[in-house]
Amino acid sequence: MKVNDLKVSKLKSPKRLGRGIAAGKGKTAGRGTKGQKSRAGSTKRPGFAGGQNPLMQQLPKLPGFKSYRSKAAVVFTDQINSLKDTTITPETLIKEGIIDNPYQKIKLLNRGEVKKPFKVMLPSASSAAINQIESAGGTFTKIAILARPLKPKDKK
Repeated sequence: MKVNDLKVSKLKSPKRLGRGIAAGKGKTAGRGTKGQKSRAGSTKRPGFAGGQNPLMQQLPKLPGFKSYRSKAAVVFTDQINSLKDTTITPETLIKEGIIDNPYQKIKLLNRGEVKKPFKVMLPSASSAAINQIESAGGTFTKIAILARPLKPKDKK
């Protein structure tokens, strides 16, 4: 018989602990003597530091909260009165210098009265601003936030 002819099971049965001296892991069953970890059912919560105050409780809680959400560019209804073009899109707001980034959320808010009928196409607007535009004879259309164009990959 050769070693490669042996039929060996890949699953090894677990060692039976605490079954006497002859079994190999008898008496204390490999847990040492005495102490919290030698007792049955001994589990400690994560971060437990033996009665001393755990590290995560020793460290101070820092004030504040950092939001990574980008703020919307705000456009008011009285600002669009001064525009020459009656169709208002992110591109026209950039040309007039009201906003500086067309790729962020733009919200139209109500402040003052709308004097001309405008065709407004923006990502969002307040209900009061929409009512102002429609009462002046204009329309509001919700569009998606403009996607930033992808940079061309460098070819070497």
